[in-house]
Amino acid sequence: MFSASPTIDLLFRGILLTVMAMVWVVLLVRINGLRSFSKMTNFDFVMTVAVGSLLASASQTTNWTAFIQAMIAMAALFIVQSVTAKLRRKSDKIEAIMQNTPIILMRNGEVIDSALEETRVARSDLLAKLREANVLNLNEVRAVVLETTGDISVLHGEHCSEALLKGTKSVKS
Repeated sequence: MFSASPTIDLLFRGILLTVMAMVWVVLLVRINGLRSFSKMTNFDFVMTVAVGSLLASASQTTNWTAFIQAMIAMAALFIVQSVTAKLRRKSDKIEAIMQNTPIILMRNGEVIDSALEETRVARSDLLAKLREANVLNLNEVRAVVLETTGDISVLHGEHCSEALLKGTKSVKS
């Protein structure tokens, strides 16, 4: 691709193609916005993994056709993400199809064991998140929510606005 010498060609490909692919990803993120690599939805997670895989493929390619194909695939991912984000904002049905529902794991100091079971969250993981959130007393916990991203949010204090729990799923005990 760059030189008749296999060693020099290997070095140039490894360095130059990686730099070119990284510049391309940065350009796409600048066009698409900061949300490109957020972890707000399942789709965002897949997007991040797929771009990383394509970036690795582009940096290891041995011909220009494969390199350009990886660049086009990255651009296509960004376009699909942008279109789906717009569709999700405009349609509750599409939002429901594409997005998991946050699930309440704990409410008003009580652990909801059936929710832990359904979500496959271990009690020890829940307790670790409570400690991480500086919870000192379980009775202060208003709600613990397994978010659509897989993160666990801990809401504690004297009162929790119901608006913060809108759209969450409560599992029966």
